[in-house]
Amino acid sequence: MQARRAARELALILFSQFDKEITSYSSKDFEDIMLKSVRILSNNSSEELKLSVGSLIDIKNYIDTYEAEHESNLSRPIGVKDKPVDIPTTAELSQNIETVLDVVEKTLLALEIAEFTTLEAQSDVQEYVIEIAEAFKAHHKEIDEEIQKHTTGWDISRLVKMDKDILRIAIIELLYTKGAPMKVVVDEAVELAKKYSTEDSSSFVNGVLAKVVVDNGLK
Repeated sequence: MQARRAARELALILFSQFDKEITSYSSKDFEDIMLKSVRILSNNSSEELKLSVGSLIDIKNYIDTYEAEHESNLSRPIGVKDKPVDIPTTAELSQNIETVLDVVEKTLLALEIAEFTTLEAQSDVQEYVIEIAEAFKAHHKEIDEEIQKHTTGWDISRLVKMDKDILRIAIIELLYTKGAPMKVVVDEAVELAKKYSTEDSSSFVNGVLAKVVVDNGLK
């Protein structure tokens, strides 16, 4: 995982932890919340991993039962080890496997972010997250006005919080940090929306950012 991709994921979690006016936070507050965010991410992944054990047990029990009750094994002498049999993949079994794979992916992501954040050699992750947070503190009114301007018919206060935070981070990168290519910022904001928000969020985020890019003459 690239450092800035990890920083965007962590910044999104950081933004979700703000519980007061952004101007009330100091750089030390941002650092403390960021570390707390890493713990939350790791703990959530750990809990999901524990829950997924149930799905793995269900899959194993299904396979063991199917094998034992298959006609080719029912006719074998008692005490003789069952022989492997072909097994059809049912919809339920596929869903269980998909759930486990999703949990594994999230867990690996959480571990990567935690590693990037805690290793001294990767302090650029922490620095970039803080840079994003400080930019929001300094320009939060302009950033939210930018969102409001390009969401005609929507009240910004009623937008899905996750979508709003994804847009805030992307707009900060586009207008205030200037550190990443425009296409990368937009593409990764869309990916964050797909991963963490509602079904329609990715197209919504993409549409708003496209307007921001055009309106500000970005290339």
